[in-house]
Amino acid sequence: MQRNSLRFSAAAMLLTALLLAASAAHALDYVSVANSSAILYDTPSLRGKKLFVVSRFTPLEQVVNLKNWIKVRDSSGSLAWIERRAVSDKRYVVVNVPVATVRQAPEANAAAVFQLSRNVVVESLGINGGGWIKARHQDGSSGYLKSIEVWGAD
Repeated sequence: MQRNSLRFSAAAMLLTALLLAASAAHALDYVSVANSSAILYDTPSLRGKKLFVVSRFTPLEQVVNLKNWIKVRDSSGSLAWIERRAVSDKRYVVVNVPVATVRQAPEANAAAVFQLSRNVVVESLGINGGGWIKARHQDGSSGYLKSIEVWGAD
């Protein structure tokens, strides 16, 4: 009896760990608005209440995926629904500090390339394990940003 109880406990712990890992991995999936703008709704339906209009390239975290709809969280933490056809898998991040400095290399003492103001969106070109992301501005300029200075880089 005790042996079966231990097997059940081990299986329950493994299942819990797998669910937590899946949940954590899912929480880090981002999309961006593909069109010039998109509408966020309160329900997964075109008949739902229209909450916000978001502009192209806005990064959104995927929370729930349905066939034609995605429940998303924006950088302010607000939750809403968006049509799947309105988003892209292309990764963008938004600056969440008053001024972020983009540097030539992923180092705090590297030369500054340019600066970005709060709420500016840039394309994410990849995450550096050292707490930096490579980013490209719409004008083509690129460099490295501290990942804590942007939202959507997780």
